[in-house]
Amino acid sequence: MSTPEAPGRADASPSKTRRKQDMHALQELGVALVALDAKRLATLDLPEPLADAIAVARRVTKHEARRRQLQYIGRLMRDVDAAPIRNALAAWAEGSQRERARFAALERWRDRILDEPDGLQAFFAAHPAAPREALAALVAGARAERARGAPPRNARALFRALKRILDDEATGAAARHASGTP
Repeated sequence: MSTPEAPGRADASPSKTRRKQDMHALQELGVALVALDAKRLATLDLPEPLADAIAVARRVTKHEARRRQLQYIGRLMRDVDAAPIRNALAAWAEGSQRERARFAALERWRDRILDEPDGLQAFFAAHPAAPREALAALVAGARAERARGAPPRNARALFRALKRILDDEATGAAARHASGTP
């Protein structure tokens, strides 16, 4: 009769539950790879059998066949170091979250500028290098469009101008940071 191994032993192999959890995590990572666009997938430098299995999974439409193919991808993932793949997916997700937050901030500035009488002055206070005359003209045009109920052409142009200003500031700040100047 065998004796159960004491939990916490250094030489103990992972439990069956832990192994299954790891397999499911690899399969979920495989699902994320199948959902990834082709350009990003190509940058991951995956082994050829795994890349082929992902390509097949993208073409399979039947539910059960797709499930089996995803299980196969999970099986192939056991032979691959998953850490770089997870890191790349996390970096892409973080970048898209950062981009969404930046976009929302731009929308808030645009709405504040158009809705509040002192919104433009607040923007100039936060961004002193912004072109005052050009933005003032866009704001006046956007407010007039809004009053007439016309399509928001100037509001879109204002958004693009705000985006350009904030992009220029971010690029300048990054360049100053890289060169070591404050």
